[in-house]
Amino acid sequence: MTRTRSTVEGAVGVLEAFDADHAEWTLSALAAHLGLPTSTLHEHLQTLCGCGLLLQVGRGRYRLGWRLLKLSSALYGSVPWYAPAHDAMTALARGTHLLAFLAVMQGRQVLCVARSVQGREGGAVAGETQFVLPAHASASGKLLYALHGLTPDAAPAGWPQEAQAIRRSGHALARDEWEAGTSGLAVPLRGEGGVVLAALGLSFPTGRLRGREALLRRLTDAAAEVSWGLGDRPGPAVHAPAPKRV
Repeated sequence: MTRTRSTVEGAVGVLEAFDADHAEWTLSALAAHLGLPTSTLHEHLQTLCGCGLLLQVGRGRYRLGWRLLKLSSALYGSVPWYAPAHDAMTALARGTHLLAFLAVMQGRQVLCVARSVQGREGGAVAGETQFVLPAHASASGKLLYALHGLTPDAAPAGWPQEAQAIRRSGHALARDEWEAGTSGLAVPLRGEGGVVLAALGLSFPTGRLRGREALLRRLTDAAAEVSWGLGDRPGPAVHAPAPKRV
């Protein structure tokens, strides 16, 4: 590995350590978390602070820098479906009092790019701050893998049948698969020609599955409204892609 690549990957690793549970790090705590010598980490931190991607807010304490807002604004501005999808997600969370989310595929990874909790009823659920979601154990992961004709690395033995059922029904369910007591539902957001853009979903305590049909109707209606606005016109010509051999 070249020094340039190593430096870039090290800087990315530092930035990825910041999340909703870790909005601020000290040098020593971050070094322990990343398994890096403090001297190496200090070099990364100074470079990132110099670029405006991090802020030093005290002696040996760091937070994300304001320059990231410019980058995130540019990213979301380049994704035309994000704004209406985010509005639908927020309304869904407010209407159900559950955790609502948006997830996308990047390569073989399932990434949670937005989440919203509005007046939630009940306790926290698994994965509330996770960026990378387990493809085989999350509703959004199973949905996106099935609709893209992929097989998760840790897929259960009955995955081909489950994937076929997901494509047929247009939604995915995960029941106590990520963690006991947490379940989820997900449906696709589609654009012109029926192309799958993202997954819109809900994550909730498994006890809420008693109201599964009502939750699924809310999800389906919200996704249909967004998809229609993005040019999706469901009809006989719109089909899920055929499964790929993986």
